[in-house]
Amino acid sequence: MGKLIEDPGLRDKLYVFADRSAAGRRLAAKLAELKAPHLHLFAIPAGGVPVGAEIAKGLGLPLDLIIVRKIQLPWTTEAGFGALDPDGQAILNEPLVERTGLTRQEIETQIKKTLETLKERETRFRGGRPYPDLTGQTAVIADDGLASGFTMRAAIRFLRGKGAQAVIVAVPTGSARTVQDLLPLTDVLVCLNVRGGWSFAVADAYENWYDLDEAEVMTILASLATA
Repeated sequence: MGKLIEDPGLRDKLYVFADRSAAGRRLAAKLAELKAPHLHLFAIPAGGVPVGAEIAKGLGLPLDLIIVRKIQLPWTTEAGFGALDPDGQAILNEPLVERTGLTRQEIETQIKKTLETLKERETRFRGGRPYPDLTGQTAVIADDGLASGFTMRAAIRFLRGKGAQAVIVAVPTGSARTVQDLLPLTDVLVCLNVRGGWSFAVADAYENWYDLDEAEVMTILASLATA
């Protein structure tokens, strides 16, 4: 079971961060307290990039990206039933698949569409670079929040497969249920704003929330490269 690090003063509160960058700076301060050696920092695009950028600056680390993608339900782009890792391996939300009655053909069709998008983003964001051998290193995975947690599950599994000695998940906000589900998969899970209740939205942790486009992601990455 991983160790949970949160800010008790932020438990179950809304709109506690000005934006993703402000949240990333607070995460960087918490991570610095861990004094963990041999860190390799990854962010999940798009929303995880401004968070990860602030962690990178705060800890003096380069920022890498891990490309994982939600597998969308056929009838909406807002919800998914699992996620793909960079190798195209799927993790499915089996209870949701059962409840929605998705057929095997529908599942395979959505996985194929997701894989095409994932590979395009791999080319744009990582330039086709192979993922590093993480033997003896600790992988830190940053995102802007944990809702269902399936993209994070895919990232954790993939980086464990690359030899990561330990995995630290760093997110500003997360569903209490998802945090508990992910803890056994991590060594440390830093989630400053843990929220319970019957519904959860990552956006509700932020005063300023919007969907990042790819141009902004590339601008952030370029600014780190020239810093």
